[in-house]
Amino acid sequence: MDSLAERLDAVRERMVRAGGDPARTSIVAVTKGQPRDVVAAARAAGLVDLGENYAQELTAKARHAEGVRWHMLGHVQRNKVKALAPVVDVWQSVDRPELVRALAAHRPGASILVQVNVTEDEGRNGCDWEDAPVLVEQAAAVGLDVRGLMAVGPRHDPADAFRRLVALADELGLPERSIGMSDDLEIAVAEGSTMVRVGTALFGPRPDRLDLRR
Repeated sequence: MDSLAERLDAVRERMVRAGGDPARTSIVAVTKGQPRDVVAAARAAGLVDLGENYAQELTAKARHAEGVRWHMLGHVQRNKVKALAPVVDVWQSVDRPELVRALAAHRPGASILVQVNVTEDEGRNGCDWEDAPVLVEQAAAVGLDVRGLMAVGPRHDPADAFRRLVALADELGLPERSIGMSDDLEIAVAEGSTMVRVGTALFGPRPDRLDLRR
């Protein structure tokens, strides 16, 4: 089995082949569903930005990690914001006004990305296209640091959706475009991603059961 360093090199090579520059497109290593020791392995490989989808996993792993910039990637319930506020550095899934208000109350000045639902695939989170500019404006008005937009691409043919998201970010003057994961990062990079969220390509399949005590 390849080492994490080798898999990280392979991800960077994929980005280069897609026309991207790994120095300009950051990698968020998604540790969702992985045991706690992958955090130390990621740091040893030089990865600083780590992401989680669930509040419990993020807070459990953050207690045992230093030098990590944690990204909250999944849907955030408003009642979880207070507990997450001390450990989350970038909130990538801000998708509604009540979450904006909760962040302003518990993490003033937080760095956020507004998540846009770019697909009709069932079960996707994010605000509607037409609501994104308003949400960006509301977040900025209460002092949050709106860095960009985030989206999970459609399962099929994501290029058009990614292109539209990049165009919207340009229109709003936002520098970050968090698009692309293990299966579609080449398409995202080619369309202008500045941040890819990679889990399986770095850490392999998630185990069937996760014990956060170890």
